[in-house]
Amino acid sequence: MAAHDITLTVNGTEHELTVQSRELLVHALRDQLEYTGPNVGCESTTCGACTVHIDGKAAKSCTVLAVQADEQEITTVEGLAEDGEFHPIQEGFQEEHGLQCGYCTPGMMMTATQLLAENPDPDEDEIREALEGNLCRCTGYQNIVNAVENAAEQMDGATARGDD
Repeated sequence: MAAHDITLTVNGTEHELTVQSRELLVHALRDQLEYTGPNVGCESTTCGACTVHIDGKAAKSCTVLAVQADEQEITTVEGLAEDGEFHPIQEGFQEEHGLQCGYCTPGMMMTATQLLAENPDPDEDEIREALEGNLCRCTGYQNIVNAVENAAEQMDGATARGDD
């Protein structure tokens, strides 16, 4: 199997690594770079636990080859916080008890942050539709929806205050 030298910028830090042709991005992130936020769930795009942002767009890293992500900007859930301060989506999940076991939570957060970037004031149906590619077997989803609504409110308040 062929090996490839690639460069990934993950959460603002550039990494050079060697990957196999068939190595999935989620495995490169977890096994080589030790970013444990993206979780390996189904490896078939069903669960969304591995969702990251690639150049600002949510993507399920279990269906992206690491070589396809060469020279890309990757953001994992670990990269959402800035200067030690939680991102509003992280605060929302904490305040609204939007998690139980936590396995799906990183993927939910990454999907939700893209939703809020594209639609800063989603209604409940829009939130549920955006998250339908992310499975949770613990929560029943209502608290996750509440968490996204909470984050939208926090982000709207920050924009109104000029904190953007």
